[in-house]
Amino acid sequence: MFKINDNFTKLPESYLFSEVARRINAFKDAHPEADIIRMGIGDVTKPLCPAAIEAMHKAVDDESHAETFHGYGPEQGYAFLRDAISNYDYKAHGIDIEPDEIFVSDGAKSDTGNIGDLLDADNVVALTDPVYPVYADTNVMAGRAGELVDGSWSRLVYLPVSASNNFEPQLSERHVDVIYLCYPNNPTGTALTRSQLQKWVDYARREGALIMFDSAYEAFIHTADVPHSIYELPGAKEVAIEFRSFSKTAGFTGVRCGYTVVPKALKAFDAAGKHVSMNRLWNRRQCTKFNGASYISQRGASAIFTPEGRRQSTEAVEYYMENARMMREGLREAGFEVYGGVDAPYVWLRTPDNMTSWEFFDWLLTEANVAGTPGSGFGPAGEGYFRLTAFNTHENTRAAIARIAAARKK
Repeated sequence: MFKINDNFTKLPESYLFSEVARRINAFKDAHPEADIIRMGIGDVTKPLCPAAIEAMHKAVDDESHAETFHGYGPEQGYAFLRDAISNYDYKAHGIDIEPDEIFVSDGAKSDTGNIGDLLDADNVVALTDPVYPVYADTNVMAGRAGELVDGSWSRLVYLPVSASNNFEPQLSERHVDVIYLCYPNNPTGTALTRSQLQKWVDYARREGALIMFDSAYEAFIHTADVPHSIYELPGAKEVAIEFRSFSKTAGFTGVRCGYTVVPKALKAFDAAGKHVSMNRLWNRRQCTKFNGASYISQRGASAIFTPEGRRQSTEAVEYYMENARMMREGLREAGFEVYGGVDAPYVWLRTPDNMTSWEFFDWLLTEANVAGTPGSGFGPAGEGYFRLTAFNTHENTRAAIARIAAARKK
């Protein structure tokens, strides 16, 4: 009889957002008349910008003619997109990232999980708490997390972030090999300044550690001292891999396109103690396990770097950030303790009246017909907090805040 990877059996029965969806559907079945405003899963509501649509229409036409047809593309991504990313996302900001250090994929979620293929199972992994569940779950699958004990994985090093430390993770007192950082942060909606992030780069250089830096929300940054890329910081190219996505910045949640930067300066050690290029290994992994993002999606993504595309995608980002402002200010007026929503499209609030995160989820759904995400689903330190996303319409956002405020007064 064949055997499975037992690490998969250690995972909780349901992925966080699957459980959220299950509870919403159960409530909807019991109350079909309820008009539920969904502010839980971070899916966008605005359509793709016209520049991307036009580029993808043209790409579809390309596929209909033998002279312009594209079959298998390069696993690393087409040069037209990698060049645009290098020039506009990095070199235009004084960051020397070359096209062959950029790997286009079907999204940051895939890459943040798949990158673990390069790592030995004995590496000690640290992650902020609360945290995007994919970071923890994929390390469970790979056998690096240990056992689940009282809601925490025994081998993972948790770096709690909460109001008590101004949502700044403290440097680990013990040695760690891999550090997951997501800034601007999902789920708390907070950000780190240049000096705060530099501490982690310096720590990684000192400890010989690797930083997995998820920068999927960099387009939402509004604070001048918050870096858009970890490579703005001295020494980062020697210790960090950066993940970015077009999902939130350009509405590509359904189209699927993102990219990962693996600098050639980033080296690891093999079992014999020899230096190995992470760029070379990731390229080898992608060539074996990935056939590349589609030509059509990459053409759409490349249009984001045109003057029209940049203007249109920026307008969408500002639309969502106006929602974040309404949520932040409206919830505070209603008496909630609220964080985030300045440099990220998420608002993180403390649950009232000593409710647990899931108790507040049920209260919010029942009393206000609004759905969000329980903070405890993002890790032990998320208990007592709750996440709401800004990815709805202005109209629904206003209505949701009004409903929540009215329910709070009851």
